[in-house]
Amino acid sequence: MRRTALTLTAVVIAGLLLAGCTSSTPAKGSSSTTGSSSRLASGTINVFAAASLKEAFSKLGQQFEAAHPGVKVVFNFGASSGLATQITKGAPADVYASASTTNMDQVVTAGQAASAKSFAGNVMEIAVPPGNPAGVQGLSDLAKPDLKVAVCQATVPCGVTATKVFTNAKLTVTPVSQEIDVKAVLTKVTLGEVDAGLVYVTDVRAAGEKVWGIEIPVKVNASTEYRIATMTKAPNKAGARAFTSFVLSAAGQSALTFAGFAKP
Repeated sequence: MRRTALTLTAVVIAGLLLAGCTSSTPAKGSSSTTGSSSRLASGTINVFAAASLKEAFSKLGQQFEAAHPGVKVVFNFGASSGLATQITKGAPADVYASASTTNMDQVVTAGQAASAKSFAGNVMEIAVPPGNPAGVQGLSDLAKPDLKVAVCQATVPCGVTATKVFTNAKLTVTPVSQEIDVKAVLTKVTLGEVDAGLVYVTDVRAAGEKVWGIEIPVKVNASTEYRIATMTKAPNKAGARAFTSFVLSAAGQSALTFAGFAKP
């Protein structure tokens, strides 16, 4: 068992800001925010992003705004499946960042995005309340009938990934709660309403002292792939391209890695 906590230092944040604001000319094909699209960034950029990206993207948004005075990044965080449905029904999104290739494909197929790029990966971890009152030792404990377990709904990325974990481990787990997204699962754990929840590694890290994390063996763990795209009908196309480029840039990737996300 390991206790996971994330401490962002001023040095790291300053370094990322410097990387995001550098005035050097990018190489041909570079996704650096110093390209022409970033210089055109203005107004409000509406970013629809998976709930598991909340902490990391909120910080990226602050860094992007600092590098582009006058620009406002507004986030709509939620389950990737729900966000995809909103977009295909006409919600005014500029950027979509999904925790699932399936949901991104849904948006692309609907003509709302021409293409998408992978920008991060994630794996699952068990979250328990501080002190681990139920004495959870590992994945197999989640199959115990008297243990209260929370997972995501089967239709959202974190639920799909959790199902893969249970299948890989040949476990039958009967959760007492199936939540709309991974943050809702984490809330159940932090409030002590369940004994354990299956969330992403990054969520345990972002929760800091509010939860403890129990690693899942690599041989049975499962991963998900994050993709990002600018919307074909984006109200702020220049801003959308600039923010997407920033996420894919060295500064954006460093911030995601620091938050615990895997390389794409």
